[in-house]
Amino acid sequence: MSAPPRVLTVAGSDSGGGAGIQADLKTMLAFGVHGMSVLTAVTAQNSLGVQGAWELPGEAVRAQYRSVVDDIGVQAVKTGMLASTELVETVAELIGGTDAPVVVDPVGVSKHGDSLLAEDALDSLRTKLLPVATVATPNLDEVAQLTGVRVESEDGMRRAAAALLSYGPQWALIKGGHLVGDAVDFLTDGSEEHWLRAPRLDNRHTHGTGCTLASAIASGLAKGRSVPEAVAAAKEYVTGAIAAGFALGGGIGPVDHAWRWAAGRRA
Repeated sequence: MSAPPRVLTVAGSDSGGGAGIQADLKTMLAFGVHGMSVLTAVTAQNSLGVQGAWELPGEAVRAQYRSVVDDIGVQAVKTGMLASTELVETVAELIGGTDAPVVVDPVGVSKHGDSLLAEDALDSLRTKLLPVATVATPNLDEVAQLTGVRVESEDGMRRAAAALLSYGPQWALIKGGHLVGDAVDFLTDGSEEHWLRAPRLDNRHTHGTGCTLASAIASGLAKGRSVPEAVAAAKEYVTGAIAAGFALGGGIGPVDHAWRWAAGRRA
């Protein structure tokens, strides 16, 4: 049998299983691609927040990446938590030499407000990593952190996207989940524009949405979809996962990556 498309996630571990590497691999399985991983950091994390984080040395990240890419190969790469300047620059260099589309989720803070990126790594993220991205997928807090543009309405999403594109990614996806009203995202390459809307769902259990969306986009790109097609399919998947998000522990639970099979699984 032929192997399915291969997608590599370069990200941190979430010990609670709702975000990070764990969410990425679950999403990739749901999209029918073979998920592989390069671990950048280990977190002690649960539904209440991040209790600790330990980044891996650049040498370990480089060795994992080369081990996978040189032997197995990849059709798409997704990046998540990179934590430090050293890891951002190491991963940017590795990705720059890989012939595959890249989805950059510029993770700055966790769902609970815990910092996951050193302040001095922001400049490297702007100047090293974003220029090699096919799609960058910041939420409103992250786009403000990267560009200084604070979005308070849909009109501001165009300005934020233009500011992000100035750093070099081919496409910018500005996630408007923190705005009031429908859950609206804005995708553009500077000429094409796509607005993606979904009803806002009354469910607080949304841990892992950003990781899940970026991994879903990467999975679509690995299967040969265009960026707008991959983003639209990812938006549909994440909307369903949020609708099925469930309580776990004493805080914010995760989205349900298996929502398409949930009825049979829970019967």
